[in-house]
Order: sequence, then structure tokens, then C-alpha cells
Amino acid sequence: MPPSTFMAMQMVQETFADLGTALADVTFVVVDLETTGGSPAGSQITEIGAVKVRGGEVLGEFQTLVRPTTPIPAFISVLTGITNAMVADAPRIASVLPQFLQFASGSVLVAHNAGFDVSFLKAAALETGHPWPGFAVLDTVRLARQLVHKDEAPNHKLSSLARLFGAATTPDHRALHDARATVDVLHGLVARVGNLGVHTLEELQSYSSRVSPAQRRKRFLAEAMPAAPGVYVFRGARGEPLYVGTARDLRRRTLTYFTGSETRRRMAEMIGLAESLTPIVCATPLEASVRELRLIAEHKPRYNRRSRHPEKAVWVKLTDEAFPRLSVVRSVKHDRAHYAGPFASRRTAEAAISAVHEVVPLRQCTTRLSARSVADSACMLFDLGRCGGPCVGAQTPDDYADVVARARAALGGSSREIVTALRERLDDLAGQERFEEASTLRDRMMALVRASARAQRLRPLTRTPQLIAARRRDEGGWELVCVRHGRLAGTSVSPPGADPMPYVAALRETAEVVITDDTGAAALPEETELVLGWLEKPGTRLVDLQGEWTCPVDGAGSSRATLEPQAESWTAVEPFDQGLTRPWDRPAGAVPA
Repeated sequence: MPPSTFMAMQMVQETFADLGTALADVTFVVVDLETTGGSPAGSQITEIGAVKVRGGEVLGEFQTLVRPTTPIPAFISVLTGITNAMVADAPRIASVLPQFLQFASGSVLVAHNAGFDVSFLKAAALETGHPWPGFAVLDTVRLARQLVHKDEAPNHKLSSLARLFGAATTPDHRALHDARATVDVLHGLVARVGNLGVHTLEELQSYSSRVSPAQRRKRFLAEAMPAAPGVYVFRGARGEPLYVGTARDLRRRTLTYFTGSETRRRMAEMIGLAESLTPIVCATPLEASVRELRLIAEHKPRYNRRSRHPEKAVWVKLTDEAFPRLSVVRSVKHDRAHYAGPFASRRTAEAAISAVHEVVPLRQCTTRLSARSVADSACMLFDLGRCGGPCVGAQTPDDYADVVARARAALGGSSREIVTALRERLDDLAGQERFEEASTLRDRMMALVRASARAQRLRPLTRTPQLIAARRRDEGGWELVCVRHGRLAGTSVSPPGADPMPYVAALRETAEVVITDDTGAAALPEETELVLGWLEKPGTRLVDLQGEWTCPVDGAGSSRATLEPQAESWTAVEPFDQGLTRPWDRPAGAVPA
């Protein structure tokens, strides 16, 4: 079976069993406890009452008193009517709990204020050495708060709700009576949500009144989604993409948009406009992430906030001329210039340029200079010793080339020299107690290091014609990836126990034919970064390589690895701590790269 290519879109037909468990088919065990106090930390169970129901019919009941190891407080006896004499001959919890767990086996536990009852049951299981089965739990208090308004009942206590729904049993703080009353309350609440289109256990567990009826009515859009990893696209009335996302389980994730699990306000607005939902099943999580990125960049959906405008990224360029200088550009060209980036904004790019200018005396004028051109006068930087003055002939092209080599190394190779110089400059500023200048320089240095590290990681992969790598999957088999010039050209998986090499050969033949632009790249930098992140994870194996894939050993990546942990602690330092003298120990607004 050949691997799926990246551009393939698969649709999966589901069975009705995949759409959730119908409430009529769910077995509920409604439980209530009486205890000696309000917390399992210092109290014990004195009575357990439970009713098993399914489809509105009672299947059985469970009731027993429990003898605690400590006396029942007098005020508890007044409240519940359970006295020490009544429990004197009752069994201990060690013999009662296994019987209850068997009675409730395979059911959904229901309780009014379920956290209280379940916490006592779990504590008893731990105390007696019985494993807790991990029941699904439904809390009628939480449901009532969503469905019962103040004009119907004064509060959400069991007694108030029992009156509202006409319970046949009046709750009186005896476990079985309260459990019977809770059954009637449960049935009343289920009837209400049924009128709102809630018909499965999964819908009931995630029900929230924050979801409007109109939003809930569109749940059918998600019900047809496959339970598979991939990308989903919400579309408007004209078929335009409104929002693009990824999921390991498309159906499970998209259902959250129609329940209380999705709390983002703009998503509720988006669902109101959505008319269709398109699934794109992907072979691997990496494929899904890349597909999402491409779709967002192409369509710029109004409800996506990230990656909508990757074309607005900027780069720092060391120009290719007799006397090179640094400039901010919108794209990378396949020329002899050197680039760092991309940067998220022009501001961060200019901060990185300022960091280089702090320690490397490159010219900062914008005039294009030839080897023979001589200006009438130099700028102020020449007088300050911040520039060698090539514009007035004070610096030969060979002398200036040494300066350029330092800047070129920082952008494309070793950054050790320039980072060391910047650190020394920071120490000097700190020694002079010029802390604001030190903070500014520190942020500029981090902008430079981050961008240089990014460029040094991306460039080698974009220049690699083909790379095929593999990583073992948790469920067995191999996840296979083909990368061409930094672009994900294809991905596949080999089944557990199968020889992966035929799948590698098929992937090589069916992967996308990649055409590079004039820079030699074939993908957006964000896509290449996603691919790099996958390649750099532990356990990834290189299967096939055409060309070279390298990165400088002492490049900006090593500097970033050293400086980044310090950068994370900068904002945690008190701003007026007199004990701090080194500038990178002082907080300031970090410049994001």
C-alpha cells in the first residue's frame, strides 16, 4: 500500500456508534452518602444509598449503614437521624465498599454535589486497598446551575430541585431517600437538555448554557467528522475559510466548539457564521501542522490570529558591495549577501542591527560606496570611533573587509566573538551604573542572537535538495518524512512489524516535486521551522540525504542556549534590587524576535 502524499485529502464514513452513547442506553448509578463530617480527611462514611437506572427504569437499589471507627458527632445524628446505636452492628467500610463497587460496575456515577460523595468513596478505596475504577461522573448540581433559573427555584439544593421536578421521594438526609430524589431530579434535567438537542452522554457531560441554542443546533457539522488526526476548516456561507485548526482527533476536537469546552468568545461568533466544516485527514501530526500553516497563509481566515501574514516578516541583510552595511529587507535573495532572521517586526530587526553596531564599526550611512568614491566629510560616527570612515578614504576595502568578516560571522557562522564583545560592553555599562542603557543593549543582543540562530538553522535545510527521515511511532511502525529545500514534500507511516524501506522508496517517488524561488527556498520560514522541530527531536533517524545539512558548532544557537535561560529570569527580578550589578540580571521589556 503506497503512502499518502501530502496533498491528498481523505474522508472517512463513520457508523452511528461513533457519534456517542445515547442517553437511553447509559446505565446510571445515582449515589448518596451520609458521613460523620464534611471532609474525608477527618470523617468517615456512615451510610451508602444508591439507585441503578437505565432508560428511565429502576434496575436495582443498594443501601447499607456503615460502622465508622469513631463516634458520630451529636449534631450529625440530629441532621441525619443516624445514631451510634444504629451503626453498632453495621459492617465496616472494608466489607461494604467492594459490594458497592460491584453494584456500580460499568455505570456512570451520579450524585448531587458529586465532588463530595466521590471524594469519600475514593478515600475509602485508598484506605481499604481497593483500586478506584475510574467511573465517569455526572454532577446534578452542575447541570442544575446551567438549566434551572432563579425564578423557578430559590437555590440548587436537592430539596428545592426535588420540589421543582415533583420527586416521588422527599430528601431527608438518609442516603437511599436522597438517592431516589436525585434520580427524579436527574430525569427532569435530562428531559430539559433533550429539548435542547442533547441526546448523548458525551453531550450531557460537556453541556453548558454558555453555548447558545443556535450554536448547539450546528453540532451536526462536527458529528460527521472522522475520528482521525488532521486539519479542519470552518467555512462561511460563500465557502470562504473562517477558521483553520489541527487536531489529533478531528471529531472530538470539533465537537468542543458546540459545548462549554470552547470558551473563546470569538469562536462563538465564528460558529454563528459557519455553514460547513471540512476535514482533511493527515497521515502524521507534522503534516497536519504544515497543512494548517499553509491554509492560514493562503486564505488568511478572519478568526485565525497567528501565521496569517508570514509575508510580513523582515530580515537583516549584510549587503553585497564594496563597503557592505546592514539593512532591513522584506525577502531573502539568492545572492552573496548574508541574512539573519526572519524577524516578526521591523522594530526587532532594527534592534538586532543596533546590537551589531555596538561592537562592530560598520558604516551606518545609506549611500552606496564604490571602492574609489570619496566624500567631502565623514559623519559623527567617524569622530566617535564607531566607524572607520571608508566614505572619506580613511579605511581601505581590505581593512573594511576585516570588519565585515566579523559581522558576517555573527549573522551566518560563529557568533562567539560578537556575543563576548556585547557581554563585555554590558559589564562596562553596569560598572558605570548606566543600567537603562545596559537593559536596552541586553534586549538588542537577544534580538540578534535569536534571529541569527534562526537563520543559521533554516539556511542549511533550505539548501538541501532532499532529506528523508524516520521516527518510531508509539503505536508501532515508523513515521516517515520527505523534505525538499526546507519544504515538507511528503509524509507516510509504515505499519507495525513491516519493513519500512519499501515505504521509504514509495515516499521518495510520490513526494511533491518542489520548485525553489530565486532564494533557493521552497517554503515559508515557519514551515521550515516546523520541519526542523520534528527533525531535531530525539529518536529521529536520517534515512537519505542529498546535499549537505550542517550548522555551525559555535553559531548563534549555542549562544542562544546559554543566554535564553537568563533571559527568562530577567523579568522575575525586582526592578530596584540594589544587590544586582550585572545588566543581564536586571529586568526590562524584552524585545521579541
